[in-house]
Amino acid sequence: MNIKTDVTGVILAGGQARRMGGEDKGLVMLNDKPMIEYIIAALKPQTSKLIINANRNCNIYSQYGLAIVEDDLSGYCGPLSGISSALQAIETDYLVTAPCDTPFITHDLVERLAQALEDNQADLSVAHNGERIQPVFCMLKKSLRESLNKYLASGERKIDRWFEQHHYAIADFSDVPETFDNINTPEDVEQAQFRFETLS
Repeated sequence: MNIKTDVTGVILAGGQARRMGGEDKGLVMLNDKPMIEYIIAALKPQTSKLIINANRNCNIYSQYGLAIVEDDLSGYCGPLSGISSALQAIETDYLVTAPCDTPFITHDLVERLAQALEDNQADLSVAHNGERIQPVFCMLKKSLRESLNKYLASGERKIDRWFEQHHYAIADFSDVPETFDNINTPEDVEQAQFRFETLS
């Protein structure tokens, strides 16, 4: 696999963000810019193509010059629905996923996920922060889309339960657990803002 030609990245921005008061998390301002810009900056150099999965504010997201993919399923069905829709849209053999609310993504996220997948001859790989898996940070083969569509059609939504139906690999990120620090509430925004100010 050549991650520069064979991997499309998708930023998952299709949720309802209830704990953020319903505000679109990708567009929440952090250190004077929308949070999704951190994810774009982190993933764009790591992939051959980048798309955004969004179910609202698509006109705003489209200003970043990336393709916008809406969920095929209505009703905000969770990250698997966004992943499924992305798998339908990509032309590469692999998809890598990350949510829109994690501004501290490591520069080698895709490389590590790809290495774990190849080392284990797996169908997909998922990140592990040293304590638990981080299921919305994964790399998977495009060929899994039929399996995922059947799973969603059955009414299932839990992402880790679908993983268990396949041979999957664990990618160790215990040395950079901050990669998975997500911003769910206004209080989280304040704490992340403080981190940026401390780092600058």
